[in-house]
Amino acid sequence: DTPAQLNAGQAAPLLHTAARRIEQVYRTSYETHNPMEPHANIAVWDGNDQLTIYESTQGILSERAVLAYYFDLKPENVRVISPFVGGGFGCKAYPWTSNLLSVMAAKVAKRPVKLVVTRQMMQTNVGRRGETIQTVALGAEKNGRLTVIRHHNETYTKLTNFFEPSGETSEVLYNTPLREITYQVAELNLGAPTYMRAPGEAPGSFAAESAMDELAYELKIDPIELRVMNHTTVHPLKKLPFSSEYLQECYRLGAEKFNWARRKMEPRQVRDGNYLVGYGMAAATYPGHRGPATVRIQMAAGGGVKVSCATHDIGTGTYTILAQTAADALGVPIEKITVEIGDSNLPPAPLSSGARTAATVGPAVQAAGEALRRDLMQLALADKQSKLNGKKADEIDFSQAKFFVRSDTSETDSYTDIMRRSDKTMMESCVTTVPAAAKAPSESCLIAPTSSQENMDEEKYAFHSFGAQFAEVWVDEDLGTIRVKRVTSVHDVGRIMNEKTARAQIVGGVIFGIGSALMEESQFDKRWGNPVTRTLADYHVAVQMDVPEIDVYFIGKPDPHISPIGARGVGEIGIIGVSAAIANAVFNATGRRVRSLPITLDKLP
Repeated sequence: DTPAQLNAGQAAPLLHTAARRIEQVYRTSYETHNPMEPHANIAVWDGNDQLTIYESTQGILSERAVLAYYFDLKPENVRVISPFVGGGFGCKAYPWTSNLLSVMAAKVAKRPVKLVVTRQMMQTNVGRRGETIQTVALGAEKNGRLTVIRHHNETYTKLTNFFEPSGETSEVLYNTPLREITYQVAELNLGAPTYMRAPGEAPGSFAAESAMDELAYELKIDPIELRVMNHTTVHPLKKLPFSSEYLQECYRLGAEKFNWARRKMEPRQVRDGNYLVGYGMAAATYPGHRGPATVRIQMAAGGGVKVSCATHDIGTGTYTILAQTAADALGVPIEKITVEIGDSNLPPAPLSSGARTAATVGPAVQAAGEALRRDLMQLALADKQSKLNGKKADEIDFSQAKFFVRSDTSETDSYTDIMRRSDKTMMESCVTTVPAAAKAPSESCLIAPTSSQENMDEEKYAFHSFGAQFAEVWVDEDLGTIRVKRVTSVHDVGRIMNEKTARAQIVGGVIFGIGSALMEESQFDKRWGNPVTRTLADYHVAVQMDVPEIDVYFIGKPDPHISPIGARGVGEIGIIGVSAAIANAVFNATGRRVRSLPITLDKLP
């Protein structure tokens, strides 16, 4: 079956007549998420129609909907609480059978029931990344300009569930007259695949960016030069300009920081004792997702501020960036901000997946903060006891929880004084922000006016983040062991909300990519489909000794069109292109092209 295809069958003539052509098959393995915190929950019934479940989940509202459906409850009678998540990487985005079993057991036992999925069970019951077999063919002129891209993807699904969309990188990167993207998906009696960090782009970039490296070597062109030559500022399929795109700046900054100039075109030219040293790079891209979100902000008379939203912190620093955004919007010290998330009783927000949380909830926090600040200002301007009385709003600025007149900063009025004189113990704003292509949630508050959303227009722009990955590897010539010595990761992800948390996300993604490139592989008994890699002793992930020096840089220019805060997500893009950069570096070191992940000793004879 072919569930999705683009220009199927049209690439062959152009490939046949291309001045230069490469065509190769690339394979990526089954991978398992393996967050350190397993899937776990506690189910508590109050009577027959009130359910509370404490859960490690990336989607409290989707879980609420599923539980309400299966147990014939009203959604408002189901409460899902998940204040922190110890890693999910996609496998906790949607409910699995364990979510239902604990609720069933608690109903029968008439007491709370705790269920923890064992590490062994997590190899079968909570999804995985599907294996892919990808055939990539590139046609080019003698100077390196691409004339055609063909990317055929084979993978599996379970009962027509999710499948790995590994052709997505080839849909976006590079300018070419024709691209053909096709899929062939088999239904297997194997545990269901699901979203895993950068689904589609992570395995797809290995094939697409390895093929670009092979073409560069065939043409004797520097890999960066080949990419720059075929650069596009327009989304090839949507025919729309990117809302904000600095990929060539990523190449330049990465090459400078990594010292790419010392790389030799021919393999096996750089040594350090018994080690062959190689350098590789790859490009990265990931969509800029954003959805609707509702945020409530309350300010107490004493000056404390509470920000509430049914979003999640899955290790990404959500608490921190929402507090920062609220502090900036209100002009109050960040220590005055309390963030309340991870509870389905709070105002709604989407799943925390696809690197969308900051770009989705951040604008709602900003809009709610601005609305509350405007309400406070109107009270002050109308209050005859205020030094701001009679002034115009555009004459007023704010900082440190007070308003002041720009022309005379001695004329001030604090938020607490304004509320005290107005006999208000609490002030509140609740705002829903809705991107142009989305619908407002049913539990919306005040919908932010169109003027705050007009730039988020998917009919005018394509929203994507971009990056460049650079890797240095050392390969023992006798043993074939591979050590990644250094990675430089440069990204264009819009405005950086918090340098520390953003860098941590990229570092985590790079570590994921190292694991994918060199060690991660779920293996199965081919007779019965049972996993034989059932623990972290069998399924190897990158650990401290495997992790090299990782340098992270951001272009840091806000995207003026995706939202008022100008930020796109960083959670996914860090892994994209890493396995390709490492594989390309292995070729540069050894002269052996490995087209199957992970790159293990048996593949480097």
